[in-house]
Amino acid sequence: MFRLFCEVVRKELDLHTSDTLSHNMITAIRRKGEIYVQSKKNSSIKRVSILTLVQSTLKKCHREAVKSHNATGNLTGLWEPSGTVVTLTLSVALLALLKWYYLGRRMYIVISEPDMIKQVLVENFSNFSNRMASGLEPKPVADSVLMLRDKRWEEVRGALMSAFSPEKLNEMTPLISQACERLLTHLERYAASRDTFDIQRCYCCYTTNVVASVAFGTQVDSQNAPEDPFVQHCRRFFAFSIPRPLLALILSFPSIMVPLARILPNKNRDELNGFFNKLIRNVIALRDQQASEERRRDFLQMVLDARHSTHSVGVEDFDMVTEALSSAKCTVDPPQRSCPTSMSKPLTTDEIVGQAFLFLIAGHEIITNTLSFVTYLLATHPDCQERLLKEVDLFMEKHGQVPQAATGNVNTRTRFVLGPDHMSISAVKEDPERSRIHLSPPHPTPASLPSSLPTSSPNHQKTLSLSLDTEPAPEYCSLQEGLPYLDMVIAETLRMYPPAFRFTREAAQDCEVLGQHIPAGAVLEIAVGALHRDPEHWPHPETFDPERFTAEARLQQRPFTYLPFGAGPRSCLGVRLGLLVVKLTLLQVLYKFRFEASSETQVPLQLESKSALSPKNGVYIKLESRC
Repeated sequence: MFRLFCEVVRKELDLHTSDTLSHNMITAIRRKGEIYVQSKKNSSIKRVSILTLVQSTLKKCHREAVKSHNATGNLTGLWEPSGTVVTLTLSVALLALLKWYYLGRRMYIVISEPDMIKQVLVENFSNFSNRMASGLEPKPVADSVLMLRDKRWEEVRGALMSAFSPEKLNEMTPLISQACERLLTHLERYAASRDTFDIQRCYCCYTTNVVASVAFGTQVDSQNAPEDPFVQHCRRFFAFSIPRPLLALILSFPSIMVPLARILPNKNRDELNGFFNKLIRNVIALRDQQASEERRRDFLQMVLDARHSTHSVGVEDFDMVTEALSSAKCTVDPPQRSCPTSMSKPLTTDEIVGQAFLFLIAGHEIITNTLSFVTYLLATHPDCQERLLKEVDLFMEKHGQVPQAATGNVNTRTRFVLGPDHMSISAVKEDPERSRIHLSPPHPTPASLPSSLPTSSPNHQKTLSLSLDTEPAPEYCSLQEGLPYLDMVIAETLRMYPPAFRFTREAAQDCEVLGQHIPAGAVLEIAVGALHRDPEHWPHPETFDPERFTAEARLQQRPFTYLPFGAGPRSCLGVRLGLLVVKLTLLQVLYKFRFEASSETQVPLQLESKSALSPKNGVYIKLESRC
């Protein structure tokens, strides 16, 4: 696809047909709405209008792509001059081609050279430690580790590192398996009927359940109880978007529009932020009243445990992505390369709320989309799926079948309290010697719920008690080490469909990176989409090929050409937990079902970009039961 783009650009600029365009072969200088493009091969210069070049080039590329039915897929909404639909790769390639641009007065520098990316993300990290902030982020997001800046970001990230240790992830695994059991029950209906259905919608409901349970300490069933306030507010939150005309104004005049947007009333935004904020604060208040052994062992509790930490991990130990994406043996307690640093103050309640809010944003969309893309690729590549099914079966034989209602290594008598708005699950230990966890009521009592949450009338409540004998859910290290081909499939999926096809870093001071001057305040934009589709690094990039990620092939990959979760100290903090959810879900689903493409399966898959890259029209497949 990038070669197609270069061919059209070559014709637009009247360059000689023997010229080969690439990311590093041309120089673009922005002057008064025009660019001067110089071919380094013959020094010929062509002056063109940016708008003319963009519109004419992308229109022609789109026509060629439609004719060839290119497997890259189409992305709507990223750039639509005169209604033209532009492919993701072409748009990212265009930015990589122009090298830099302005939004308002802020300079953006697009980089896709691996050595330069390494300088920015790792070697010169101290000057590029902050992400770009638009000023429009909701307060919970601004208080999260995603957007905190400078020393406070370093302290909070260091304090939160312990929440993602293998030991803590093992405590959260039963909660994920519990939510997955409801997903399996729902999928059984489609396997029995053999009807084509949108599995992305099922994954969306499932991840809502996971986020509610793991991050918000509340139990929901979004598939069977869509009227639940938590579910409804989640749908409203992800359906919210800034109107295009307003977005264009904000991007064009940020110094004027951003302060204006902050002070203008926005009832929908304030209501959504208030709902989740109040819910988390009520859960925190309830946990503070409980004895330590009664507290639910979820992500929120892990953050609360770190609340009063006086020391945090040093920056040298912040990188979790390298270990999470490697095929090396899992280390339960990896050695630290730096001494713990003291914190200026404990985590605030606002910062704790911010982490749960971030889990909602990142966990819901990224996990849903990754599961959807993996399912699509396996359904359309049955040979890869058959190999993976064999690995899944061998893993289950070795480690034991995942339980029907996994709650850890506990014999429990589970009490379900059903109401019109919420379902509570509480478990009581029956064998203390075998018990590893203790589940207490997963959300606040009705008296402590936000006022916007209707409480259940006693007349509508029903109680059902039953006993469940369960086996232990697979542990983090078992999943990390025992499913190499699943790792390869997920890695290749993330290459083709990265969760974020770009991310940013902000220069704190003037500096030089590989001889290029970077002014203070400039935003460096890492073009992940261009990197992952560059044929120089990935031969036949549009082809799904998990063999790119064998242990031997990984050793041959050029560093910093594969960045689905970023790299360096500010890479994705939740990568372990996110991959754990994806692996555990696929393990349980593929143990029971086989994915099949149908006449309604869209090939190539149409894409759209909101906060993350996702299938535009869902993923329609059939399920075949393997039981």
